[in-house]
Amino acid sequence: MSAAAPFPDRGIIFWPVGTGDSTTIVIDDECVVQVDLHDMAKADDDLAVAEVVDRLVEVLPKRDGKPYLGAFILSHADMDHCLGFSNLLEEVTIGELWATPRLWREYTEDDVALCDDAEAFHQEAKRRVAATLKAIADGVDVASGDRIRVVGYDTDHSKHAYSELPDECLSYPGDMVSTIDGIDVSDRLEVFLHAPFKDDCAAERNDTSVALQITLKDVDGREGRALLFGDLAYETIKKIFEFSELVERPERIAWDVLLAPHHCSKKVMYVVEDGVEVLKQDVLDLFEKHASVHSTVVVSSSEFPSSNKVGDNPPHLIALARYEEIATEVLCTSEFPNVDDSQPLVFVLGENGFVLAALDDVDLESANKSAMASGAALLGGVLMAFAITTVTRNRTGDSRKLERGLVQVREAVSGARGEEAAPHQPISFGS
Repeated sequence: MSAAAPFPDRGIIFWPVGTGDSTTIVIDDECVVQVDLHDMAKADDDLAVAEVVDRLVEVLPKRDGKPYLGAFILSHADMDHCLGFSNLLEEVTIGELWATPRLWREYTEDDVALCDDAEAFHQEAKRRVAATLKAIADGVDVASGDRIRVVGYDTDHSKHAYSELPDECLSYPGDMVSTIDGIDVSDRLEVFLHAPFKDDCAAERNDTSVALQITLKDVDGREGRALLFGDLAYETIKKIFEFSELVERPERIAWDVLLAPHHCSKKVMYVVEDGVEVLKQDVLDLFEKHASVHSTVVVSSSEFPSSNKVGDNPPHLIALARYEEIATEVLCTSEFPNVDDSQPLVFVLGENGFVLAALDDVDLESANKSAMASGAALLGGVLMAFAITTVTRNRTGDSRKLERGLVQVREAVSGARGEEAAPHQPISFGS
């Protein structure tokens, strides 16, 4: 991966971090939000990864001379979603922290272990709860760097200090948040909270993931929508879509970009019934129904294997084939533009929602023209030119020869769906 980190004026970035999530939301030149983190300090020969913390330190806006992050949102406390948080906390001022009650519950369950970075996150969350309550008692505003938002319910809510937080620090499914670190950004950002649901508060960690719809807006009336569902599986995702339809809130499940839940796991659209994996077409139909005309599924994972063995998951070729049936494009972070030089996937606002911005290797004059046309940013002294293009995924052209041809996909589909069943629509192999 190249040393320079791309930051658009306003957009969303998916970093190549292997099988893990690191998503950066750029609201403007003063406010950036990070959702999850899987920072790899050093790449090895088998895995293309981004040193996300280092890149953020390079290009984040500065506040009092230190890199400043408006908010850090942790979907859930698995290592592949929080690796490197301790380092981030040391290097960057984090205005606001978003956490779920599930994190506090972890400490009441003897058989649940937290990795070191999840432990560091929890300790910081507890510190911020205490700092917030002290500020309130002292009659002063909560300082940036001490703010916290607790997202979701728990049945043992009253057992923990966060239960004493004021209402503005507590958010629940169905809420829309448009303040970051105490600043109203409603003209630029809306974060709609879909999950975790109250009924899932004591469920397995993956099933309590924060689920978000991110909407970025600009003064020209353009909007881009992305769905981030953490590591949720079929039942909860279906519930999110069906409930939003029931209450006539379809705009909150609309998407241009979908971060494939659980890194392209089959658990999103397959469930085990009587010992057999069964395709649940209903959730795929819901995804497709609410997708924009130019929809992109982003898979944040290691490169796809040429074939999957029993027990492999994720990423899985069968899940990939299902997404390719419903989306205009499916892009894997470790394979873009190829596995030997993976680059962040950067989406910016276009006339019809989020569009992929391709980094062009151009001269300065062309770069300046491109920057003026597409809103590229000058941050950290590094000019990144973004040419708004349609990017075709090259499955066979990289040096690792990731040959996943029609025969292999047919075999994968046949294994899950049977030879006679027709696909929902033809499987595409790129635009």
